[in-house]
Amino acid sequence: MAGAEVNLLLTATALKNRGHSLAILHGPSTGKSESDWREVFSETFPLNPQKNSAPALDALQRFEPDAVYVHKMSDLDVLGALANGARPVARMVHDHDLYCLRSYKYFPLSRRICSRGAGLFCVFPCGAVLARNRENGFPFRWRSYFAKRKEIRLNQRFARMIVATEFMKRELLRNGFDARRIEIHAPVPKCENAAPQSSFDRRNLILYAGQIIRGKGVDVLIESLARVRVPFECVILGDGSHRARCEALSRKLGLAGKVQFKGYLPPRELQKFYAEASVCVVSSVWPEPFGAVGLEAMRNGLPIVAFDSGGIGEWLVNGENGFLVPWMNRAQFACRVEELLNNKSLARKLGERGRQFAREKFGFEQYISGLEILFAKMTGKSGVACAA
Repeated sequence: MAGAEVNLLLTATALKNRGHSLAILHGPSTGKSESDWREVFSETFPLNPQKNSAPALDALQRFEPDAVYVHKMSDLDVLGALANGARPVARMVHDHDLYCLRSYKYFPLSRRICSRGAGLFCVFPCGAVLARNRENGFPFRWRSYFAKRKEIRLNQRFARMIVATEFMKRELLRNGFDARRIEIHAPVPKCENAAPQSSFDRRNLILYAGQIIRGKGVDVLIESLARVRVPFECVILGDGSHRARCEALSRKLGLAGKVQFKGYLPPRELQKFYAEASVCVVSSVWPEPFGAVGLEAMRNGLPIVAFDSGGIGEWLVNGENGFLVPWMNRAQFACRVEELLNNKSLARKLGERGRQFAREKFGFEQYISGLEILFAKMTGKSGVACAA
Protein backbone atom coordinates (compact mmCIF):
# COMPACT_ATOMS: atom_id res chain seq x y z
CA MET A 1 0.00 0.00 0.00
CA ALA A 2 1.25 3.45 -0.92
CA GLY A 3 0.51 6.59 1.10
CA ALA A 4 -2.94 7.19 -0.37
CA GLU A 5 -4.12 3.66 0.40
CA VAL A 6 -2.70 3.77 3.94
CA ASN A 7 -4.48 7.08 4.56
CA LEU A 8 -7.77 5.79 3.18
CA LEU A 9 -7.76 2.62 5.29
CA LEU A 10 -6.78 4.45 8.50
CA THR A 11 -9.40 7.16 7.87
CA ALA A 12 -12.13 4.64 7.11
CA THR A 13 -11.28 2.58 10.20
CA ALA A 14 -11.44 5.66 12.42
CA LEU A 15 -14.76 6.78 10.93
CA LYS A 16 -16.24 3.31 11.44
CA ASN A 17 -15.06 3.32 15.06
CA ARG A 18 -16.94 6.59 15.51
CA GLY A 19 -20.18 4.96 14.38
CA HIS A 20 -20.31 5.78 10.67
CA SER A 21 -21.32 3.26 8.00
CA LEU A 22 -19.04 2.97 4.97
CA ALA A 23 -19.07 1.33 1.56
CA ILE A 24 -16.27 1.31 -1.01
CA LEU A 25 -16.30 1.58 -4.79
CA HIS A 26 -12.90 0.17 -5.73
CA GLY A 27 -10.54 -0.84 -8.50
CA PRO A 28 -9.19 -4.30 -9.43
CA SER A 29 -8.41 -6.89 -6.77
CA THR A 30 -4.79 -7.17 -5.62
CA GLY A 31 -5.10 -10.08 -3.21
CA LYS A 32 -3.14 -8.12 -0.59
CA SER A 33 -4.63 -7.39 2.85
CA GLU A 34 -8.16 -7.50 1.41
CA SER A 35 -9.56 -8.90 4.66
CA ASP A 36 -8.55 -5.66 6.43
CA TRP A 37 -10.58 -3.65 3.95
CA ARG A 38 -13.61 -5.94 4.11
CA GLU A 39 -13.73 -5.57 7.89
CA VAL A 40 -14.02 -1.79 7.56
CA PHE A 41 -16.47 -1.44 4.67
CA SER A 42 -19.92 -2.93 5.10
CA GLU A 43 -20.42 -3.16 1.34
CA THR A 44 -17.99 -3.35 -1.58
CA PHE A 45 -18.68 -2.37 -5.20
CA PRO A 46 -15.96 -3.35 -7.70
CA LEU A 47 -15.53 -1.17 -10.74
CA ASN A 48 -15.91 -2.78 -14.15
CA PRO A 49 -14.29 -0.91 -17.10
CA GLN A 50 -16.71 -2.55 -19.53
CA LYS A 51 -19.75 -1.17 -17.69
CA ASN A 52 -18.60 2.47 -17.60
CA SER A 53 -20.47 4.29 -14.83
CA ALA A 54 -22.86 1.45 -13.95
CA PRO A 55 -21.02 0.25 -10.79
CA ALA A 56 -20.90 3.81 -9.45
CA LEU A 57 -24.62 4.32 -10.05
CA ASP A 58 -25.34 0.93 -8.48
CA ALA A 59 -23.31 1.85 -5.38
CA LEU A 60 -25.15 5.17 -4.98
CA GLN A 61 -28.58 3.55 -5.37
CA ARG A 62 -28.00 0.52 -3.16
CA PHE A 63 -25.95 2.06 -0.32
CA GLU A 64 -27.59 5.51 -0.43
CA PRO A 65 -24.67 7.39 1.15
CA ASP A 66 -25.03 10.82 2.69
CA ALA A 67 -21.66 11.80 1.19
CA VAL A 68 -19.07 10.45 -1.22
CA TYR A 69 -15.33 10.71 -0.53
CA VAL A 70 -13.16 10.27 -3.64
CA HIS A 71 -9.49 9.21 -3.69
CA LYS A 72 -7.20 8.59 -6.69
CA MET A 73 -10.01 8.33 -9.25
CA SER A 74 -9.51 9.34 -12.89
CA ASP A 75 -12.21 7.31 -14.69
CA LEU A 76 -14.25 9.96 -16.51
CA ASP A 77 -17.47 7.90 -16.54
CA VAL A 78 -17.33 7.37 -12.79
CA LEU A 79 -16.43 10.99 -12.11
CA GLY A 80 -19.29 12.11 -14.34
CA ALA A 81 -21.76 9.86 -12.51
CA LEU A 82 -20.65 11.29 -9.17
CA ALA A 83 -20.69 14.91 -10.38
CA ASN A 84 -24.18 14.49 -11.81
CA GLY A 85 -25.53 12.63 -8.79
CA ALA A 86 -27.57 14.03 -5.92
CA ARG A 87 -25.00 13.16 -3.23
CA PRO A 88 -22.38 15.75 -2.20
CA VAL A 89 -18.84 14.71 -3.16
CA ALA A 90 -15.51 15.53 -1.49
CA ARG A 91 -12.23 14.74 -3.22
CA MET A 92 -8.91 14.17 -1.45
CA VAL A 93 -6.04 15.37 -3.66
CA HIS A 94 -3.13 13.20 -2.58
CA ASP A 95 -0.68 14.24 -5.28
CA HIS A 96 -0.40 15.95 -8.67
CA ASP A 97 -2.16 13.33 -10.81
CA LEU A 98 -5.31 15.41 -11.13
CA TYR A 99 -3.76 18.37 -12.99
CA CYS A 100 -0.38 17.13 -14.28
CA LEU A 101 -0.18 14.79 -17.25
CA ARG A 102 3.20 13.53 -16.00
CA SER A 103 1.82 13.31 -12.44
CA TYR A 104 5.08 14.38 -10.77
CA LYS A 105 5.03 18.11 -11.66
CA TYR A 106 8.63 18.54 -12.81
CA PHE A 107 10.50 18.39 -16.10
CA PRO A 108 12.10 14.95 -16.49
CA LEU A 109 15.51 16.02 -17.85
CA SER A 110 16.30 18.98 -15.59
CA ARG A 111 13.93 17.98 -12.73
CA ARG A 112 13.05 21.67 -12.56
CA ILE A 113 9.68 22.06 -10.85
CA CYS A 114 6.80 23.21 -13.07
CA SER A 115 4.92 26.26 -11.80
CA ARG A 116 2.14 26.27 -14.44
CA GLY A 117 -1.40 25.01 -14.37
CA ALA A 118 -2.62 22.45 -16.88
CA GLY A 119 -2.75 24.06 -20.32
CA LEU A 120 -1.47 23.90 -23.85
CA PHE A 121 2.08 24.27 -22.50
CA CYS A 122 1.68 20.64 -21.40
CA VAL A 123 1.40 19.68 -25.07
CA PHE A 124 4.21 21.91 -26.33
CA PRO A 125 6.96 22.47 -25.39
CA CYS A 126 6.57 20.21 -22.30
CA GLY A 127 5.56 17.16 -24.35
CA ALA A 128 3.73 15.62 -21.39
CA VAL A 129 1.21 14.04 -23.75
CA LEU A 130 3.87 11.44 -24.62
CA ALA A 131 4.66 8.85 -21.95
CA ARG A 132 7.01 5.91 -21.80
CA ASN A 133 5.25 2.68 -22.76
CA ARG A 134 6.33 -0.37 -20.75
CA GLU A 135 3.52 -2.67 -21.90
CA ASN A 136 4.58 -3.56 -25.45
CA GLY A 137 7.30 -2.96 -27.99
CA PHE A 138 6.22 0.56 -28.95
CA PRO A 139 8.35 3.02 -26.92
CA PHE A 140 5.64 5.66 -26.27
CA ARG A 141 1.97 5.92 -25.46
CA TRP A 142 -0.37 8.89 -25.81
CA ARG A 143 -1.90 10.80 -22.91
CA SER A 144 -4.99 12.79 -23.82
CA TYR A 145 -4.78 16.49 -22.97
CA PHE A 146 -8.53 16.89 -23.59
CA ALA A 147 -9.37 14.00 -21.25
CA LYS A 148 -7.28 15.68 -18.54
CA ARG A 149 -9.11 18.97 -19.05
CA LYS A 150 -12.43 17.13 -18.75
CA GLU A 151 -11.25 15.39 -15.57
CA ILE A 152 -10.38 18.77 -14.05
CA ARG A 153 -13.77 20.23 -14.99
CA LEU A 154 -15.63 17.30 -13.40
CA ASN A 155 -13.66 17.66 -10.17
CA GLN A 156 -14.39 21.40 -10.12
CA ARG A 157 -18.06 20.49 -9.68
CA PHE A 158 -17.48 18.59 -6.43
CA ALA A 159 -18.65 20.13 -3.17
CA ARG A 160 -15.19 20.08 -1.55
CA MET A 161 -11.57 19.53 -2.54
CA ILE A 162 -9.36 18.41 0.35
CA VAL A 163 -5.61 19.04 0.33
CA ALA A 164 -2.77 18.59 2.83
CA THR A 165 -1.01 21.96 2.54
CA GLU A 166 -1.35 25.57 1.43
CA PHE A 167 1.02 24.64 -1.38
CA MET A 168 -1.49 22.13 -2.76
CA LYS A 169 -4.30 24.65 -2.36
CA ARG A 170 -2.33 27.07 -4.55
CA GLU A 171 -1.93 24.33 -7.15
CA LEU A 172 -5.70 23.86 -7.30
CA LEU A 173 -6.27 27.61 -7.53
CA ARG A 174 -3.78 27.72 -10.40
CA ASN A 175 -5.96 25.16 -12.16
CA GLY A 176 -9.20 27.11 -11.77
CA PHE A 177 -10.74 25.59 -8.62
CA ASP A 178 -12.98 27.67 -6.38
CA ALA A 179 -11.14 28.73 -3.22
CA ARG A 180 -14.39 28.49 -1.23
CA ARG A 181 -14.54 24.75 -1.92
CA ILE A 182 -10.96 23.93 -0.90
CA GLU A 183 -10.17 22.81 2.65
CA ILE A 184 -6.83 21.82 4.21
CA HIS A 185 -6.78 18.60 6.20
CA ALA A 186 -3.28 17.15 6.44
CA PRO A 187 -3.47 13.31 6.17
CA VAL A 188 -1.87 12.64 9.54
CA PRO A 189 -0.52 9.09 10.08
CA LYS A 190 -1.85 7.31 13.13
CA CYS A 191 0.50 7.20 16.11
CA GLU A 192 -0.08 4.19 18.37
CA ASN A 193 2.37 4.98 21.17
CA ALA A 194 4.75 7.76 22.15
CA ALA A 195 8.13 7.02 20.58
CA PRO A 196 11.26 6.97 22.76
CA GLN A 197 13.88 9.69 22.30
CA SER A 198 16.87 8.71 20.17
CA SER A 199 20.17 8.11 21.94
CA PHE A 200 21.97 10.41 19.45
CA ASP A 201 25.08 8.27 19.97
CA ARG A 202 28.46 8.37 18.22
CA ARG A 203 27.28 6.01 15.52
CA ASN A 204 26.13 9.11 13.60
CA LEU A 205 23.29 7.25 11.94
CA ILE A 206 21.46 9.10 9.14
CA LEU A 207 18.01 7.77 8.25
CA TYR A 208 16.13 7.89 4.95
CA ALA A 209 12.69 6.20 4.79
CA GLY A 210 10.57 6.25 1.65
CA GLN A 211 10.31 5.16 -1.93
CA ILE A 212 13.44 5.03 -4.06
CA ILE A 213 12.13 6.67 -7.20
CA ARG A 214 13.65 9.54 -9.11
CA GLY A 215 11.47 12.25 -7.61
CA LYS A 216 12.53 11.30 -4.08
CA GLY A 217 16.08 12.41 -4.89
CA VAL A 218 17.98 9.53 -3.29
CA ASP A 219 20.71 10.01 -5.91
CA VAL A 220 20.99 13.68 -4.87
CA LEU A 221 21.13 12.56 -1.24
CA ILE A 222 24.05 10.23 -2.02
CA GLU A 223 25.87 13.00 -3.87
CA SER A 224 25.33 15.22 -0.83
CA LEU A 225 26.58 12.58 1.61
CA ALA A 226 29.76 12.23 -0.42
CA ARG A 227 30.59 15.78 0.81
CA VAL A 228 30.10 15.00 4.52
CA ARG A 229 33.51 15.05 6.21
CA VAL A 230 32.72 13.36 9.54
CA PRO A 231 32.26 9.59 10.03
CA PHE A 232 28.66 8.46 9.53
CA GLU A 233 26.36 5.61 8.57
CA CYS A 234 23.30 6.06 6.40
CA VAL A 235 20.44 3.56 6.27
CA ILE A 236 18.08 3.81 3.30
CA LEU A 237 14.78 2.08 4.00
CA GLY A 238 12.53 1.56 1.01
CA ASP A 239 12.46 0.28 -2.52
CA GLY A 240 11.63 1.43 -6.01
CA SER A 241 12.62 1.72 -9.65
CA HIS A 242 15.63 3.97 -8.93
CA ARG A 243 17.25 1.71 -6.35
CA ALA A 244 19.75 -0.07 -8.62
CA ARG A 245 21.00 3.22 -10.02
CA CYS A 246 21.37 4.71 -6.54
CA GLU A 247 23.26 1.68 -5.28
CA ALA A 248 25.64 1.94 -8.25
CA LEU A 249 26.14 5.66 -7.58
CA SER A 250 26.90 4.92 -3.94
CA ARG A 251 29.63 2.47 -4.94
CA LYS A 252 31.01 4.89 -7.52
CA LEU A 253 31.35 7.67 -4.93
CA GLY A 254 33.05 5.37 -2.42
CA LEU A 255 30.11 5.19 -0.03
CA ALA A 256 29.39 1.47 -0.25
CA GLY A 257 30.66 0.95 3.31
CA LYS A 258 28.70 3.90 4.69
CA VAL A 259 25.36 3.70 2.90
CA GLN A 260 23.19 0.61 3.36
CA PHE A 261 20.09 -0.17 1.32
CA LYS A 262 17.77 -2.24 3.53
CA GLY A 263 14.72 -2.42 1.24
CA TYR A 264 11.12 -2.09 2.37
CA LEU A 265 10.40 -2.66 6.06
CA PRO A 266 6.95 -2.71 7.72
CA PRO A 267 6.26 0.23 10.05
CA ARG A 268 6.83 -1.74 13.27
CA GLU A 269 10.39 -2.57 12.15
CA LEU A 270 11.19 1.06 11.33
CA GLN A 271 11.01 2.02 14.98
CA LYS A 272 14.43 0.68 15.94
CA PHE A 273 16.08 2.79 13.25
CA TYR A 274 14.29 5.93 14.43
CA ALA A 275 15.49 5.13 17.96
CA GLU A 276 19.12 4.88 16.84
CA ALA A 277 19.33 7.72 14.29
CA SER A 278 20.75 11.19 14.84
CA VAL A 279 19.06 12.87 11.87
CA CYS A 280 16.35 12.09 9.33
CA VAL A 281 16.87 13.24 5.73
CA VAL A 282 14.12 14.07 3.23
CA SER A 283 15.78 14.49 -0.16
CA SER A 284 12.67 14.91 -2.34
CA VAL A 285 13.27 17.06 -5.41
CA TRP A 286 9.73 16.74 -6.74
CA PRO A 287 7.18 19.12 -5.16
CA GLU A 288 6.02 17.06 -2.18
CA PRO A 289 2.30 17.56 -1.52
CA PHE A 290 2.98 16.98 2.19
CA GLY A 291 5.81 14.55 3.06
CA ALA A 292 4.42 12.44 5.90
CA VAL A 293 7.80 10.84 6.61
CA GLY A 294 8.89 14.15 8.14
CA LEU A 295 5.98 13.98 10.56
CA GLU A 296 7.03 10.46 11.57
CA ALA A 297 10.57 11.72 12.21
CA MET A 298 9.27 14.58 14.34
CA ARG A 299 7.13 12.22 16.41
CA ASN A 300 10.32 10.25 17.08
CA GLY A 301 12.18 13.36 18.20
CA LEU A 302 14.58 13.51 15.25
CA PRO A 303 15.76 16.70 13.55
CA ILE A 304 15.21 16.79 9.79
CA VAL A 305 17.27 18.03 6.89
CA ALA A 306 15.21 18.44 3.70
CA PHE A 307 15.13 20.31 0.43
CA ASP A 308 12.65 23.17 0.23
CA SER A 309 10.26 21.50 -2.20
CA GLY A 310 6.47 21.64 -2.36
CA GLY A 311 4.72 21.60 1.01
CA ILE A 312 7.71 20.54 3.11
CA GLY A 313 8.33 24.09 4.32
CA GLU A 314 4.91 24.11 6.01
CA TRP A 315 6.01 21.63 8.67
CA LEU A 316 9.81 22.03 8.60
CA VAL A 317 10.75 25.39 10.09
CA ASN A 318 14.38 26.21 9.36
CA GLY A 319 16.42 26.28 12.55
CA GLU A 320 13.48 25.20 14.71
CA ASN A 321 12.91 21.48 14.08
CA GLY A 322 15.63 20.94 11.48
CA PHE A 323 17.07 22.63 8.44
CA LEU A 324 15.33 23.57 5.19
CA VAL A 325 17.87 23.57 2.37
CA PRO A 326 17.49 25.37 -0.98
CA TRP A 327 16.29 22.99 -3.68
CA MET A 328 19.06 20.66 -5.00
CA ASN A 329 21.82 22.48 -3.07
CA ARG A 330 24.00 19.47 -2.29
CA ALA A 331 26.77 21.43 -0.58
CA GLN A 332 24.41 23.06 1.93
CA PHE A 333 22.55 19.80 2.49
CA ALA A 334 25.84 18.12 3.42
CA CYS A 335 26.81 21.06 5.63
CA ARG A 336 23.56 20.90 7.61
CA VAL A 337 23.79 17.12 8.08
CA GLU A 338 27.39 17.50 9.25
CA GLU A 339 26.38 20.26 11.67
CA LEU A 340 23.82 18.02 13.37
CA LEU A 341 26.21 15.06 13.54
CA ASN A 342 28.87 17.26 15.14
CA ASN A 343 26.51 18.96 17.59
CA LYS A 344 24.34 16.35 19.28
CA SER A 345 22.94 18.81 21.80
CA LEU A 346 21.60 20.91 18.92
CA ALA A 347 20.23 17.80 17.21
CA ARG A 348 18.46 16.75 20.40
CA LYS A 349 17.02 20.25 20.94
CA LEU A 350 15.69 20.52 17.38
CA GLY A 351 14.29 16.99 17.61
CA GLU A 352 12.42 17.80 20.81
CA ARG A 353 10.98 20.95 19.26
CA GLY A 354 9.80 18.86 16.33
CA ARG A 355 8.16 16.35 18.63
CA GLN A 356 6.28 19.16 20.39
CA PHE A 357 5.28 20.73 17.07
CA ALA A 358 3.92 17.41 15.78
CA ARG A 359 2.03 16.86 19.04
CA GLU A 360 0.38 20.29 18.88
CA LYS A 361 -0.34 20.61 15.16
CA PHE A 362 -0.76 17.09 13.78
CA GLY A 363 -3.04 14.86 15.86
CA PHE A 364 -4.79 11.92 14.19
CA GLU A 365 -8.00 12.30 16.19
CA GLN A 366 -8.01 16.01 15.38
CA TYR A 367 -7.68 15.11 11.68
CA ILE A 368 -10.63 12.70 11.80
CA SER A 369 -12.76 15.24 13.68
CA GLY A 370 -12.01 17.79 10.98
CA LEU A 371 -13.28 15.40 8.32
CA GLU A 372 -16.43 14.71 10.34
CA ILE A 373 -17.13 18.43 10.54
CA LEU A 374 -16.53 18.75 6.79
CA PHE A 375 -18.98 15.94 5.96
CA ALA A 376 -21.55 17.40 8.34
CA LYS A 377 -21.32 20.77 6.58
CA MET A 378 -21.68 19.09 3.19
CA THR A 379 -24.74 17.07 4.16
CA GLY A 380 -26.38 19.16 6.85
CA LYS A 381 -26.33 16.11 9.14
CA SER A 382 -24.41 15.35 12.32
CA GLY A 383 -23.98 11.67 11.43
CA VAL A 384 -23.12 10.64 7.89
CA ALA A 385 -22.85 7.36 6.00
CA CYS A 386 -19.85 7.55 3.72
CA ALA A 387 -19.10 5.89 0.41
CA ALA A 388 -15.37 6.05 -0.35
